[in-house]
Amino acid sequence: MIGAETNGIFYLLDEEGIFRTGERAPSGLPLAGAEGRSWVRRVREQRLATLYRTVRNQVLELLDIASLGEVARLRTDEEARRRASRRAYGLLGAMFGLDGTEREVIARVRAYSRTADGVVRFLRGGLLADYAPFIEMTNEIDMTSDPVELLVILFDDRYHRKARFEAKRKLVLMSLAAAIDQRERETRIEEKFRRFLDFLNEHVWSPDIRIGELESVYLVSRHDPEDFSCLDVRVVTPSGLAAVADGAKITLVKRRRFSVDGREVPIYVSVRKKPAEAKVLKLFRKRQENPAAAVDDEMGLMGVVDSVMDVKLFQRHLTRSAARAGSFLTLEDVDDTLTGGHHRGSNVGSDPNTRMLKFFARMGGMRVEFILHSNTTYLDYMYRRGTSHDEYEVKRLFDSGVAALLFPPDIYHLDLAAARDALLARVRRRIEER
Repeated sequence: MIGAETNGIFYLLDEEGIFRTGERAPSGLPLAGAEGRSWVRRVREQRLATLYRTVRNQVLELLDIASLGEVARLRTDEEARRRASRRAYGLLGAMFGLDGTEREVIARVRAYSRTADGVVRFLRGGLLADYAPFIEMTNEIDMTSDPVELLVILFDDRYHRKARFEAKRKLVLMSLAAAIDQRERETRIEEKFRRFLDFLNEHVWSPDIRIGELESVYLVSRHDPEDFSCLDVRVVTPSGLAAVADGAKITLVKRRRFSVDGREVPIYVSVRKKPAEAKVLKLFRKRQENPAAAVDDEMGLMGVVDSVMDVKLFQRHLTRSAARAGSFLTLEDVDDTLTGGHHRGSNVGSDPNTRMLKFFARMGGMRVEFILHSNTTYLDYMYRRGTSHDEYEVKRLFDSGVAALLFPPDIYHLDLAAARDALLARVRRRIEER
């Protein structure tokens, strides 16, 4: 669970940098001769001496050794390794503010290991499912959750280069998972998410519907053959679906309702709390180790209504609902492109032509991201070429460099540029052929 100076933790995975995972494991002894002089010159030229010393000192501290040359002893001395592990768990628990018994601290650190593995599994079972055989984890690394054991593996030449890289990657992912968990405990995000759901059910949704009650309808749309943007859309009930002409795009949405001035307005809603795996990936995309600085959308709601006018009605209804709940509501970072203009998205892969109303609502001690669409802009968000969400997911994984950091091509033998293009083409086929 190594940390370093700003962005340093991500540099550990740069397979062109000084922490590159070699074909042979490092011996822990100083490099000699021309190779040693070349390495020192490279460190000085790239101004990485501080980063290297920081990482080395943290490795020595966690392993409780005086020099890297002593790692070989830990490989064979099981009792010394066990003592180092118990000490390391205590140090890490204190650093991340973990309370409880030794066993409870160890269990929490092992949970960070599961999150680290979950990041890889999330990609392997999702966006990169087509390339699952390429990026499958080494069994021995998958089964190891002890930070000391993972550190020792880095210096053990019995392990293949891929396994040693994955041990290093797992340590980096565990460190980010721990920072996220600490942030969530400090901000009480679980408690706030429950309060947000209660606020919606008690003050926002229509009192005439039961909690969780949804109405299924279909958005039947026609799309421009040039860019697959939405030309027109109508709402069809399940009973009317049989009369829909061939060639129309059909999208199922399940809608709630809110009441404004005696009128019931239908709205499709997706409420989410960003999972730890998604937060870790966002830290990678931002190259930011501090979750407080990088993850500002821990809680969010996306709403889809029939028209732009209904979007404005919901925004006004939200403000009034907060007041009824006893809180003033203010909007921050408002980005309104529903009727034109360019989206100010700063994320890699985002398209400036995306139309939406996006803002953060500060209320009741919470800060919640809202993204609101009309039916038309929602279908563009889902299907339009270049702006569709599925294309955005692919582009931000590859174009941000995250895929290259997590799955270096020379280790995983995967052509990332070709994979990116193939996945984007598959997304378009899936959208346009069904």
